[in-house]
Amino acid sequence: MKIVFLDEYSICNRDISNIKSLGEYVGYETTLPEQVVERCYDADIVITNKVVLDANTIASLPKLKLICIAATGMNNVDLVAATEQCVEVKNAVGYSTYAVAETTIGSALSLLREVTYYDNFFKSGKYASAERIFNFDRPTAQLRGKRWGIIGMGNIGREVARLAEAFGCEVSYYSTSGVTRDELYPALSLNELLSSSDIISIHCPLTNRTANLIAQKELSQMKSSAILINVARGGIVNEQDLAEALNNKTIRGAALDVFTSEPLRESPLYNLQDPYRLLASPHNAWSSVEAIDRLVECITNNIKEFVK
Repeated sequence: MKIVFLDEYSICNRDISNIKSLGEYVGYETTLPEQVVERCYDADIVITNKVVLDANTIASLPKLKLICIAATGMNNVDLVAATEQCVEVKNAVGYSTYAVAETTIGSALSLLREVTYYDNFFKSGKYASAERIFNFDRPTAQLRGKRWGIIGMGNIGREVARLAEAFGCEVSYYSTSGVTRDELYPALSLNELLSSSDIISIHCPLTNRTANLIAQKELSQMKSSAILINVARGGIVNEQDLAEALNNKTIRGAALDVFTSEPLRESPLYNLQDPYRLLASPHNAWSSVEAIDRLVECITNNIKEFVK
């Protein structure tokens, strides 16, 4: 059984010996689209994090039996084509729940406490030359007492809700699927959530229902003191409209870990009038070493279950 991992760099040099022991293993740091068929032509199992496996690619791999997605999101694999070709697809569920939830809480704290600004104030030498002990250039706020709105109450959304409640926040949520389940928190319409929340965090998949879900109209409904956090998928938030909202002070700030194109080459987000209104990271909210080790375990178990 031949196993090919197309973007091994995404495991961040963690130990994958358990995966390698399951068959004839070949790993590539990265793989370009035009290299996929050649590298996977005789593979029984293909592991991919972000390398796309579309319908034409899947149809061109005669031995392929299993695709293991080294992530939770499955939008980089044509699931319909895989089914038609009798190829099973397995993703990694729940491995990064705690890492992403902690990043979400950390982002809210960082924006409310203006951590980036004051860290730079110190490191730039401004504090060393200051005449006063304290600096209040940018007012800060606390989490306690804030209303936290969650878009997408899945595993990550529930963990964020638990942590936010522990900080003294009042939590509510919006169901992007349209299905209201029996949750511990009240379900609101999107309009109600946007207008009432001090913090809004996004934890839903990118689908036809959620693409461009937060654009100019939705941003204008938010409080001017509110912050928006997206650790889900980039296409859910309109980046042009968000940049305008930040420049116009429509909202207080935003934290983004995901973008419409990754890496993000050109964007108005790079040229904000006040860059401290945006906290950004390169799609690594999920990547604690503990989460990556759990991801490797999920991939290993998915392969073992398939070959039983």
